[in-house]
Amino acid sequence: MCAIVGVFGSVNASRIAYYSLFAMQHRGQEATGISCSDGHKISKVKKKGLVTEVFDEEALNHLKGDMAIGHNRYSTAGSKSVIDAQPIYANYKLGEISVAHNGNLINGKEVKDMLIDEGAIFQSDMDTENIIHLIARSHKEHLKDRIIEALGVIKGAYCLVIQGRNKIFAIRDKYGVRPFSLGQLEDGGYIVSSETCAFDLVGAKFIRDVRPGEMIIFDKSKEKYESIQLFEPEPRICAFEYIYFARPDSVIDGKSVYAVRQEMGKAMAKQDPIDADLVIPVPDSGVSAALGYAKQSGIPFEMGIVRNHYVGRTFIEPTQAKRDMKVKLKLSPISSLLKGKRIVVIDDSLVRGTTAKRIINILKDAGASEVHMCITSPTIKHPCRYGIDTPSYDELISANMSIEEIRDYIGADSLSFLSINALKKSIGDDREYSLVSFDGNYFIN
Repeated sequence: MCAIVGVFGSVNASRIAYYSLFAMQHRGQEATGISCSDGHKISKVKKKGLVTEVFDEEALNHLKGDMAIGHNRYSTAGSKSVIDAQPIYANYKLGEISVAHNGNLINGKEVKDMLIDEGAIFQSDMDTENIIHLIARSHKEHLKDRIIEALGVIKGAYCLVIQGRNKIFAIRDKYGVRPFSLGQLEDGGYIVSSETCAFDLVGAKFIRDVRPGEMIIFDKSKEKYESIQLFEPEPRICAFEYIYFARPDSVIDGKSVYAVRQEMGKAMAKQDPIDADLVIPVPDSGVSAALGYAKQSGIPFEMGIVRNHYVGRTFIEPTQAKRDMKVKLKLSPISSLLKGKRIVVIDDSLVRGTTAKRIINILKDAGASEVHMCITSPTIKHPCRYGIDTPSYDELISANMSIEEIRDYIGADSLSFLSINALKKSIGDDREYSLVSFDGNYFIN
Protein backbone atom coordinates (compact mmCIF):
# COMPACT_ATOMS: atom_id res chain seq x y z
CA MET A 1 0.00 0.00 0.00
CA CYS A 2 2.58 2.48 -1.19
CA ALA A 3 2.54 6.17 -2.09
CA ILE A 4 3.75 7.51 -5.43
CA VAL A 5 4.19 11.01 -6.79
CA GLY A 6 5.27 12.55 -10.07
CA VAL A 7 6.22 16.21 -10.53
CA PHE A 8 6.72 17.75 -13.98
CA GLY A 9 7.80 21.19 -15.15
CA SER A 10 8.71 22.76 -11.82
CA VAL A 11 12.07 24.20 -10.77
CA ASN A 12 11.34 22.84 -7.28
CA ALA A 13 10.50 19.34 -8.49
CA SER A 14 12.49 17.37 -5.91
CA ARG A 15 11.24 19.50 -2.99
CA ILE A 16 7.62 19.22 -4.14
CA ALA A 17 8.08 15.44 -4.38
CA TYR A 18 9.59 15.48 -0.88
CA TYR A 19 6.67 17.38 0.65
CA SER A 20 4.19 15.20 -1.22
CA LEU A 21 5.79 12.03 0.15
CA PHE A 22 5.78 13.59 3.62
CA ALA A 23 2.02 14.18 3.28
CA MET A 24 1.57 10.53 2.29
CA GLN A 25 3.89 9.00 4.90
CA HIS A 26 0.90 7.04 6.26
CA ARG A 27 0.90 4.90 3.10
CA GLY A 28 4.35 3.45 3.78
CA GLN A 29 7.00 3.83 6.43
CA GLU A 30 9.72 1.35 5.51
CA ALA A 31 11.70 3.17 2.82
CA THR A 32 11.42 6.19 0.56
CA GLY A 33 13.04 7.48 -2.60
CA ILE A 34 13.05 10.23 -5.22
CA SER A 35 14.60 10.32 -8.69
CA CYS A 36 14.95 13.62 -10.54
CA SER A 37 15.87 14.51 -14.15
CA ASP A 38 17.37 17.69 -15.56
CA GLY A 39 16.87 16.52 -19.16
CA HIS A 40 20.34 15.03 -19.38
CA LYS A 41 20.80 12.84 -16.34
CA ILE A 42 18.61 11.18 -13.71
CA SER A 43 19.82 11.60 -10.13
CA LYS A 44 18.38 9.52 -7.32
CA VAL A 45 18.26 9.09 -3.53
CA LYS A 46 16.49 6.19 -1.81
CA LYS A 47 17.02 4.67 1.61
CA LYS A 48 15.35 2.82 4.42
CA GLY A 49 13.50 5.16 6.78
CA LEU A 50 10.91 7.92 6.94
CA VAL A 51 10.85 10.83 4.50
CA THR A 52 12.30 13.28 7.01
CA GLU A 53 15.08 10.83 7.90
CA VAL A 54 16.15 10.10 4.32
CA PHE A 55 16.01 13.56 2.73
CA ASP A 56 18.12 16.34 4.21
CA GLU A 57 19.30 19.51 2.45
CA GLU A 58 22.28 17.72 0.93
CA ALA A 59 20.07 14.99 -0.54
CA LEU A 60 17.58 17.47 -2.00
CA ASN A 61 20.37 19.58 -3.52
CA HIS A 62 21.68 16.41 -5.20
CA LEU A 63 18.30 15.89 -6.91
CA LYS A 64 18.55 18.41 -9.74
CA GLY A 65 16.00 19.04 -12.46
CA ASP A 66 12.42 20.09 -13.13
CA MET A 67 10.86 16.61 -13.17
CA ALA A 68 10.83 14.07 -10.36
CA ILE A 69 9.09 10.90 -9.23
CA GLY A 70 8.97 9.52 -5.70
CA HIS A 71 7.81 6.57 -3.63
CA ASN A 72 7.06 5.57 -0.03
CA ARG A 73 7.37 1.84 0.56
CA TYR A 74 4.63 -0.01 2.39
CA SER A 75 6.10 -2.39 4.94
CA THR A 76 5.82 -6.16 4.47
CA ALA A 77 7.49 -9.08 6.25
CA GLY A 78 10.78 -10.49 5.00
CA SER A 79 11.61 -7.73 2.53
CA LYS A 80 15.09 -6.32 1.99
CA SER A 81 14.25 -2.71 2.78
CA VAL A 82 17.01 -0.92 0.88
CA ILE A 83 17.18 -3.30 -2.08
CA ASP A 84 13.41 -3.21 -2.48
CA ALA A 85 13.13 0.58 -2.15
CA GLN A 86 11.79 2.53 -5.10
CA PRO A 87 11.98 4.20 -7.59
CA ILE A 88 13.74 1.43 -9.54
CA TYR A 89 16.40 2.80 -11.86
CA ALA A 90 18.06 1.32 -14.94
CA ASN A 91 20.19 2.33 -17.90
CA TYR A 92 19.05 0.65 -21.11
CA LYS A 93 19.10 1.11 -24.91
CA LEU A 94 16.98 4.30 -24.96
CA GLY A 95 18.83 5.83 -22.00
CA GLU A 96 17.97 6.16 -18.32
CA ILE A 97 14.65 5.16 -16.80
CA SER A 98 13.12 5.23 -13.32
CA VAL A 99 9.87 3.52 -12.19
CA ALA A 100 7.67 3.77 -9.08
CA HIS A 101 4.64 1.55 -8.52
CA ASN A 102 1.71 1.36 -6.12
CA GLY A 103 -0.29 -1.87 -6.20
CA ASN A 104 0.41 -5.52 -6.85
CA LEU A 105 0.81 -7.65 -9.99
CA ILE A 106 -1.08 -10.93 -9.66
CA ASN A 107 1.02 -12.56 -12.40
CA GLY A 108 4.29 -11.17 -11.05
CA LYS A 109 5.91 -14.56 -10.38
CA GLU A 110 4.85 -15.94 -13.74
CA VAL A 111 6.30 -12.94 -15.60
CA LYS A 112 9.48 -12.99 -13.52
CA ASP A 113 10.04 -16.71 -14.23
CA MET A 114 9.55 -16.05 -17.96
CA LEU A 115 12.06 -13.18 -17.89
CA ILE A 116 14.63 -15.25 -15.94
CA ASP A 117 14.25 -18.07 -18.48
CA GLU A 118 15.09 -15.52 -21.16
CA GLY A 119 18.23 -14.42 -19.31
CA ALA A 120 17.07 -11.49 -17.18
CA ILE A 121 18.91 -10.89 -13.89
CA PHE A 122 16.83 -9.52 -11.00
CA GLN A 123 18.18 -7.33 -8.21
CA SER A 124 15.10 -7.27 -5.94
CA ASP A 125 12.03 -9.25 -4.89
CA MET A 126 9.59 -6.62 -6.19
CA ASP A 127 7.12 -7.32 -8.96
CA THR A 128 7.81 -3.73 -10.07
CA GLU A 129 11.16 -4.88 -11.45
CA ASN A 130 9.24 -6.97 -14.01
CA ILE A 131 8.01 -3.75 -15.59
CA ILE A 132 11.46 -2.26 -16.07
CA HIS A 133 12.75 -5.53 -17.57
CA LEU A 134 9.81 -5.72 -19.99
CA ILE A 135 10.43 -2.13 -21.11
CA ALA A 136 14.18 -2.67 -21.51
CA ARG A 137 13.75 -5.91 -23.49
CA SER A 138 11.14 -4.50 -25.89
CA HIS A 139 12.18 -3.84 -29.51
CA LYS A 140 9.81 -0.88 -29.92
CA GLU A 141 11.44 2.37 -31.04
CA HIS A 142 9.81 4.72 -28.52
CA LEU A 143 9.47 4.50 -24.74
CA LYS A 144 5.70 5.05 -24.90
CA ASP A 145 5.27 2.00 -27.12
CA ARG A 146 7.57 -0.09 -24.93
CA ILE A 147 5.48 0.81 -21.88
CA ILE A 148 2.23 -0.06 -23.68
CA GLU A 149 3.73 -3.41 -24.71
CA ALA A 150 4.75 -4.11 -21.08
CA LEU A 151 1.26 -3.23 -19.84
CA GLY A 152 -0.11 -5.88 -22.19
CA VAL A 153 1.89 -8.51 -20.28
CA ILE A 154 1.27 -7.58 -16.65
CA LYS A 155 -1.98 -8.15 -14.74
CA GLY A 156 -3.14 -6.70 -11.47
CA ALA A 157 -3.63 -3.45 -9.62
CA TYR A 158 -1.18 -0.70 -10.42
CA CYS A 159 -0.58 3.01 -10.49
CA LEU A 160 2.73 3.81 -12.15
CA VAL A 161 4.99 6.80 -12.64
CA ILE A 162 7.68 6.11 -15.21
CA GLN A 163 10.41 8.68 -15.79
CA GLY A 164 12.68 9.07 -18.78
CA ARG A 165 15.13 11.94 -19.10
CA ASN A 166 12.52 14.23 -20.73
CA LYS A 167 9.16 12.62 -20.02
CA ILE A 168 7.00 11.27 -17.21
CA PHE A 169 4.27 8.69 -17.83
CA ALA A 170 1.46 8.30 -15.27
CA ILE A 171 -0.65 5.15 -15.65
CA ARG A 172 -3.60 3.65 -13.76
CA ASP A 173 -4.90 0.12 -14.31
CA LYS A 174 -8.32 -0.27 -15.91
CA TYR A 175 -9.96 -1.16 -12.58
CA GLY A 176 -8.65 1.94 -10.79
CA VAL A 177 -8.10 -0.16 -7.66
CA ARG A 178 -5.57 2.28 -6.19
CA PRO A 179 -6.25 6.05 -6.10
CA PHE A 180 -4.37 8.42 -8.42
CA SER A 181 -4.99 12.14 -8.97
CA LEU A 182 -3.77 14.88 -11.30
CA GLY A 183 -3.13 18.48 -10.24
CA GLN A 184 -1.49 21.70 -11.41
CA LEU A 185 1.20 23.52 -9.46
CA GLU A 186 1.29 27.23 -8.80
CA ASP A 187 4.25 27.67 -11.18
CA GLY A 188 2.37 25.99 -14.03
CA GLY A 189 3.88 22.54 -13.62
CA TYR A 190 1.91 19.37 -13.02
CA ILE A 191 1.71 16.78 -10.25
CA VAL A 192 0.24 13.29 -9.96
CA SER A 193 -0.02 11.56 -6.60
CA SER A 194 -1.70 8.72 -4.77
CA GLU A 195 -3.74 11.11 -2.62
CA THR A 196 -5.00 14.68 -2.89
CA CYS A 197 -3.68 15.52 0.60
CA ALA A 198 -0.30 15.94 -1.14
CA PHE A 199 -1.80 18.67 -3.34
CA ASP A 200 -2.98 20.61 -0.29
CA LEU A 201 0.51 20.70 1.19
CA VAL A 202 2.32 21.86 -1.97
CA GLY A 203 -0.37 24.31 -3.09
CA ALA A 204 -1.47 22.36 -6.17
CA LYS A 205 -4.92 22.70 -7.72
CA PHE A 206 -6.80 19.46 -8.22
CA ILE A 207 -7.65 18.91 -11.89
CA ARG A 208 -9.19 15.43 -11.89
CA ASP A 209 -8.53 11.80 -11.09
CA VAL A 210 -6.37 9.82 -13.45
CA ARG A 211 -9.00 7.67 -15.17
CA PRO A 212 -8.89 3.88 -14.87
CA GLY A 213 -7.05 2.55 -17.91
CA GLU A 214 -5.51 5.94 -18.74
CA MET A 215 -1.94 6.92 -19.55
CA ILE A 216 -0.97 10.58 -19.10
CA ILE A 217 2.25 11.72 -20.78
CA PHE A 218 4.17 14.82 -19.68
CA ASP A 219 6.69 15.78 -22.36
CA LYS A 220 9.15 18.69 -22.27
CA SER A 221 8.59 19.26 -26.00
CA LYS A 222 4.83 19.86 -25.48
CA GLU A 223 3.00 22.57 -23.56
CA LYS A 224 0.11 20.39 -22.32
CA TYR A 225 0.04 16.81 -21.17
CA GLU A 226 -1.27 14.09 -23.48
CA SER A 227 -3.96 11.61 -22.42
CA ILE A 228 -4.34 8.13 -23.95
CA GLN A 229 -7.14 5.76 -22.90
CA LEU A 230 -5.29 2.45 -23.15
CA PHE A 231 -7.95 0.16 -21.69
CA GLU A 232 -11.72 0.27 -21.38
CA PRO A 233 -12.43 1.32 -17.76
CA GLU A 234 -13.94 -1.21 -15.35
CA PRO A 235 -13.76 0.82 -12.11
CA ARG A 236 -13.33 -1.09 -8.85
CA ILE A 237 -11.80 1.38 -6.37
CA CYS A 238 -10.57 -0.37 -3.23
CA ALA A 239 -13.05 0.09 -0.37
CA PHE A 240 -10.16 -0.15 2.10
CA GLU A 241 -8.94 3.26 0.90
CA TYR A 242 -12.06 4.80 2.45
CA ILE A 243 -12.09 2.51 5.49
CA TYR A 244 -8.49 2.79 6.63
CA PHE A 245 -5.65 3.75 4.33
CA ALA A 246 -6.31 7.19 2.91
CA ARG A 247 -5.89 10.31 5.02
CA PRO A 248 -9.27 11.74 6.05
CA ASP A 249 -8.56 15.03 4.29
CA SER A 250 -8.06 13.30 0.94
CA VAL A 251 -10.68 13.02 -1.78
CA ILE A 252 -10.69 9.62 -3.46
CA ASP A 253 -12.47 9.42 -6.83
CA GLY A 254 -14.65 12.40 -5.99
CA LYS A 255 -15.59 11.32 -2.47
CA SER A 256 -14.35 12.89 0.76
CA VAL A 257 -12.73 10.21 2.90
CA TYR A 258 -13.73 12.09 6.06
CA ALA A 259 -17.40 12.28 5.01
CA VAL A 260 -17.50 8.62 3.96
CA ARG A 261 -16.07 7.50 7.31
CA GLN A 262 -18.71 9.55 9.13
CA GLU A 263 -21.37 7.81 7.06
CA MET A 264 -19.91 4.44 8.06
CA GLY A 265 -20.23 5.44 11.72
CA LYS A 266 -23.82 6.56 11.23
CA ALA A 267 -24.63 3.31 9.44
CA MET A 268 -23.10 1.35 12.32
CA ALA A 269 -25.29 3.19 14.86
CA LYS A 270 -28.41 2.40 12.81
CA GLN A 271 -27.43 -1.22 12.26
CA ASP A 272 -26.45 -2.06 15.86
CA PRO A 273 -27.71 0.49 18.41
CA ILE A 274 -26.12 0.15 21.87
CA ASP A 275 -27.17 1.59 25.23
CA ALA A 276 -23.96 3.26 26.42
CA ASP A 277 -22.53 6.37 28.12
CA LEU A 278 -19.68 7.28 25.75
CA VAL A 279 -18.52 6.76 22.18
CA ILE A 280 -14.74 6.72 21.82
CA PRO A 281 -12.57 6.10 18.76
CA VAL A 282 -9.44 4.06 18.40
CA PRO A 283 -7.21 6.94 17.24
CA ASP A 284 -6.60 8.06 14.64
CA SER A 285 -8.36 6.12 11.90
CA GLY A 286 -11.51 5.51 14.00
CA VAL A 287 -12.16 9.19 14.79
CA SER A 288 -14.30 10.16 11.79
CA ALA A 289 -16.50 7.07 12.09
CA ALA A 290 -16.88 7.56 15.86
CA LEU A 291 -18.08 11.13 15.26
CA GLY A 292 -20.68 9.77 12.84
CA TYR A 293 -21.76 7.11 15.34
CA ALA A 294 -22.11 9.72 18.10
CA LYS A 295 -24.16 12.06 15.89
CA GLN A 296 -26.53 9.29 14.85
CA SER A 297 -26.91 7.67 18.29
CA GLY A 298 -26.92 10.80 20.44
CA ILE A 299 -24.31 9.25 22.75
CA PRO A 300 -21.56 11.74 23.75
CA PHE A 301 -18.26 11.52 21.86
CA GLU A 302 -15.03 11.62 23.85
CA MET A 303 -11.37 11.05 23.01
CA GLY A 304 -11.01 8.44 25.73
CA ILE A 305 -7.76 7.08 24.34
CA VAL A 306 -4.73 9.30 23.76
CA ARG A 307 -2.38 8.38 20.96
CA ASN A 308 1.35 8.99 20.90
CA HIS A 309 1.84 10.26 17.35
CA TYR A 310 5.53 9.41 17.30
CA VAL A 311 4.66 5.74 16.94
CA GLY A 312 3.61 4.47 13.50
CA ARG A 313 0.76 2.25 12.39
CA THR A 314 0.44 -1.24 13.86
CA PHE A 315 -1.38 -2.83 10.93
CA ILE A 316 1.56 -2.27 8.58
CA GLU A 317 4.21 -3.46 11.01
CA PRO A 318 5.82 -6.64 9.61
CA THR A 319 5.84 -8.83 12.75
CA GLN A 320 3.34 -9.54 15.53
CA ALA A 321 5.86 -8.77 18.29
CA LYS A 322 6.38 -5.29 16.87
CA ARG A 323 2.62 -4.75 16.52
CA ASP A 324 2.03 -5.71 20.18
CA MET A 325 4.72 -3.37 21.45
CA LYS A 326 3.49 -0.50 19.31
CA VAL A 327 -0.03 -0.82 20.74
CA LYS A 328 1.42 -0.46 24.25
CA LEU A 329 3.57 2.48 23.22
CA LYS A 330 1.02 4.45 21.27
CA LEU A 331 -2.34 4.12 23.09
CA SER A 332 -3.07 5.38 26.61
CA PRO A 333 -6.55 5.58 28.25
CA ILE A 334 -7.92 8.56 30.18
CA SER A 335 -8.96 6.69 33.33
CA SER A 336 -10.90 9.57 34.94
CA LEU A 337 -13.13 9.73 31.87
CA LEU A 338 -13.70 6.00 31.50
CA LYS A 339 -14.15 4.78 35.06
CA GLY A 340 -17.57 3.18 35.59
CA LYS A 341 -18.73 4.04 32.06
CA ARG A 342 -20.36 1.86 29.39
CA ILE A 343 -18.28 2.52 26.30
CA VAL A 344 -18.77 2.03 22.57
CA VAL A 345 -15.35 1.73 20.94
CA ILE A 346 -15.19 2.47 17.21
CA ASP A 347 -12.41 1.03 15.08
CA ASP A 348 -12.10 0.80 11.31
CA SER A 349 -11.16 -2.87 10.89
CA LEU A 350 -10.23 -6.06 12.71
CA VAL A 351 -7.57 -8.22 11.06
CA ARG A 352 -5.84 -10.54 13.54
CA GLY A 353 -7.69 -9.44 16.68
CA THR A 354 -4.58 -8.95 18.79
CA THR A 355 -4.73 -5.13 18.71
CA ALA A 356 -8.44 -5.15 19.61
CA LYS A 357 -7.76 -7.51 22.51
CA ARG A 358 -5.05 -5.21 23.84
CA ILE A 359 -7.28 -2.11 23.51
CA ILE A 360 -10.15 -3.73 25.41
CA ASN A 361 -7.76 -4.83 28.16
CA ILE A 362 -6.47 -1.24 28.40
CA LEU A 363 -10.00 0.17 28.69
CA LYS A 364 -11.18 -2.35 31.27
CA ASP A 365 -8.01 -1.84 33.31
CA ALA A 366 -8.84 1.88 33.23
CA GLY A 367 -12.20 1.13 34.90
CA ALA A 368 -14.71 0.91 32.05
CA SER A 369 -17.72 -1.13 33.21
CA GLU A 370 -18.65 -2.30 29.70
CA VAL A 371 -16.75 -2.19 26.42
CA HIS A 372 -18.73 -2.67 23.21
CA MET A 373 -16.59 -2.84 20.08
CA CYS A 374 -18.02 -1.70 16.75
CA ILE A 375 -15.99 -2.24 13.59
CA THR A 376 -17.03 0.05 10.74
CA SER A 377 -16.11 -2.46 8.05
CA PRO A 378 -17.25 -6.03 7.35
CA THR A 379 -15.41 -9.12 8.59
CA ILE A 380 -12.09 -9.62 6.77
CA LYS A 381 -12.17 -13.23 5.60
CA HIS A 382 -9.89 -13.21 2.55
CA PRO A 383 -6.32 -12.03 1.86
CA CYS A 384 -5.97 -9.14 -0.60
CA ARG A 385 -3.93 -9.71 -3.78
CA TYR A 386 -4.05 -6.12 -4.96
CA GLY A 387 -1.59 -4.29 -2.75
CA ILE A 388 -2.78 -4.53 0.87
CA ASP A 389 -0.69 -6.75 3.13
CA THR A 390 -3.61 -8.57 4.74
CA PRO A 391 -2.18 -11.91 5.85
CA SER A 392 -2.96 -15.52 4.97
CA TYR A 393 -6.26 -17.23 5.79
CA ASP A 394 -4.59 -18.79 8.85
CA GLU A 395 -3.88 -15.34 10.34
CA LEU A 396 -7.24 -13.71 9.55
CA ILE A 397 -9.30 -14.14 12.71
CA SER A 398 -12.66 -13.75 10.92
CA ALA A 399 -11.75 -16.58 8.54
CA ASN A 400 -11.33 -18.94 11.48
CA MET A 401 -13.76 -17.82 14.19
CA SER A 402 -17.40 -16.81 14.44
CA ILE A 403 -18.21 -13.27 15.60
CA GLU A 404 -19.14 -14.63 19.03
CA GLU A 405 -15.83 -16.52 19.26
CA ILE A 406 -13.94 -13.35 18.31
CA ARG A 407 -15.90 -11.36 20.91
CA ASP A 408 -14.92 -13.88 23.56
CA TYR A 409 -11.26 -13.84 22.43
CA ILE A 410 -10.88 -10.06 22.52
CA GLY A 411 -12.87 -9.74 25.76
CA ALA A 412 -15.57 -7.33 24.53
CA ASP A 413 -19.07 -7.20 25.99
CA SER A 414 -20.38 -7.09 22.43
CA LEU A 415 -18.87 -7.03 18.95
CA SER A 416 -20.42 -5.72 15.73
CA PHE A 417 -19.22 -5.44 12.14
CA LEU A 418 -20.71 -3.21 9.46
CA SER A 419 -22.48 -5.24 6.77
CA ILE A 420 -21.18 -5.20 3.18
CA ASN A 421 -24.40 -3.55 1.95
CA ALA A 422 -24.16 -0.82 4.61
CA LEU A 423 -20.52 -0.24 3.66
CA LYS A 424 -21.37 0.16 -0.02
CA LYS A 425 -24.20 2.58 0.77
CA SER A 426 -21.88 4.60 3.03
CA ILE A 427 -19.31 5.05 0.25
CA GLY A 428 -22.01 5.50 -2.40
CA ASP A 429 -23.84 2.87 -4.40
CA ASP A 430 -23.14 4.68 -7.68
CA ARG A 431 -20.24 2.39 -8.54
CA GLU A 432 -18.59 -0.99 -7.96
CA TYR A 433 -15.83 -1.44 -5.37
CA SER A 434 -13.01 -3.85 -4.73
CA LEU A 435 -14.31 -5.80 -1.71
CA VAL A 436 -12.04 -8.83 -2.01
CA SER A 437 -11.07 -8.89 1.68
CA PHE A 438 -14.75 -9.16 2.59
CA ASP A 439 -16.42 -11.17 -0.18
CA GLY A 440 -13.51 -13.05 -1.79
CA ASN A 441 -14.41 -11.79 -5.28
CA TYR A 442 -10.99 -11.73 -6.97
CA PHE A 443 -12.19 -9.95 -10.09
CA ILE A 444 -8.74 -9.67 -11.74
CA ASN A 445 -7.79 -13.03 -13.23
